[in-house]
Amino acid sequence: MAFATQDEIFAVMEEVMSGLFTEFGNGRTVSTAPFERIPYARAMKVYGSDKPDLRNPLLITDVTEAFDGSGFGLFAKIAADGGEIRAIPAPGAGDRPRSFFDKLNAWARENGAGGLGYITFNEDGGQGPIAKNLEARRVESIRTALGLKPGDAVFFAAGKGHDVAKFSGLVRTRLAEELDLIEKNAFRFCWITDFPMYELNEETKQVDFSHNPFSMPQGGLDALNSKDPLDILAYQYDIVCNGIELSSGAIRNHLPEVMVRAFEIAGYPESEVEARFGGMLNAFRYGAPPHGGSAPGVDRIVMLLADEPNIREVILFPLNQQGEDLMMGAPAPVPAERIKELSLALALPKPKPVTVKD
Repeated sequence: MAFATQDEIFAVMEEVMSGLFTEFGNGRTVSTAPFERIPYARAMKVYGSDKPDLRNPLLITDVTEAFDGSGFGLFAKIAADGGEIRAIPAPGAGDRPRSFFDKLNAWARENGAGGLGYITFNEDGGQGPIAKNLEARRVESIRTALGLKPGDAVFFAAGKGHDVAKFSGLVRTRLAEELDLIEKNAFRFCWITDFPMYELNEETKQVDFSHNPFSMPQGGLDALNSKDPLDILAYQYDIVCNGIELSSGAIRNHLPEVMVRAFEIAGYPESEVEARFGGMLNAFRYGAPPHGGSAPGVDRIVMLLADEPNIREVILFPLNQQGEDLMMGAPAPVPAERIKELSLALALPKPKPVTVKD
């Protein structure tokens, strides 16, 4: 859409999506417009994912302060080292047998964690190893922050940055499944907004694009020139339904000076931008209108409507794990004349010699 704001794109998409899922959803409940808008930073904090399933009512709470300087040494050390402790409520789980908690501990270890700490609550307060080593006032502050009552429990994820966010999101999903809390027969939509324009590359320690380099930064050229790159947000957004990303979209950059500066921050000199994207830059210089959009994947929409857990079940020509289309017999050998026609040379690996032993 030309000359469209982010809000105008949202309004069009919401009308299409709500109408489509209402018509073909076989009576299932569908979110009505306007869909909930969740900034990326909040999504990672509260849901542990930038593709949150809003049918799941559980919300993650940062309880780092409750463990900072506390008697529970492991979490106190993580808090002192700049990490986070996140709490995931488990309503009604406090009355579950010990095997319930042992099974979740085993699951956590299978997913790369050391275990899954928890506190259960009864009329006498918090119970379990963590509660035993944590001051009573701190246990109570956690209970109050999460609104827990006797018969409930709370689980903890601890660590730094993306790792603790991702794991707490996995715990949130697993608990909702185990406790049968996920809303049934519903399509719950949301927008994830305000993605960061840049991120720090963990390997090179250099600033790099985090999502889409051709999106318009919020604040335009002024933001690029005056703000810390890691604080700059972009007009980028995802539309998510039941934890499935249907589409990424953006208000695109249409100004050559903004594009050059955006790439310069990520380590690309103007000469390289000209060499790689000269056609686009020239189009911008001639005058491109502000524009943006979103293009949800039909396959993903059909997967949700058909209630299929795997997108391969609805793709017309699915590929196997080796990237082969068995129905079409692809990929197929390329005739030598086609290779010559395209001035290509093949550099195939030499077959390994076969050694025959007596």
